Amino acid sequence: MTKGRPRKFDKDVALETAMKLFWQHGYEGVSIAKLAEAMGINVPSLYSAFGNKEKLFMAAFDKYSLLGGHIYIDSLNKKTAREVAYSILKGEVDLVTNPDHPDGCMVILGALVTSSDSDHIKKRMDEMRQTPPKWMAERFAQAIKEGDLSPDVDPKSLACYIMTLNAGLAVQAKSGVGKKELMKVVDIAMKNWPFVAY
Repeated sequence: MTKGRPRKFDKDVALETAMKLFWQHGYEGVSIAKLAEAMGINVPSLYSAFGNKEKLFMAAFDKYSLLGGHIYIDSLNKKTAREVAYSILKGEVDLVTNPDHPDGCMVILGALVTSSDSDHIKKRMDEMRQTPPKWMAERFAQAIKEGDLSPDVDPKSLACYIMTLNAGLAVQAKSGVGKKELMKVVDIAMKNWPFVAY
């Protein structure tokens, strides 16, 4: 009796499925068996294709990074600092309320449900979260030099403020708050934008 051929599968589609499961449940919230089942393959095939659960998560995390990363890349090129901030916040709302994706943010929510047994996973997500504030702080410092932001504005604190709002938007989306309500929050934040001196 001969063995059947291994089931063929689309690796990109399988990775998309894994990303959504990790996004929804966190690294520790989904088992390797559940991942394999959802991806339409058996556990040995998963290991063969992706290595192990941690490597699969990292690959899924990198895929997610492309979704979130474009928000910052596009936004940082806006003409004014206010437009930069608004574009980032609106982009976050669009991402965390997209009906084609799980609610919330994989980076923020994944870190919140990671135990000490998976500190290396949490560390990777922490590192990713620290990158956008650096980009924003540099852009806001440039805005101060250009006279677009008041000179008494602290670029790092302003970047932290935007990231804090982003985290809150993600948590609220995970809690079921809809896009319309979250955009009202963004509008309130923009009404409190730092005074610009000309």
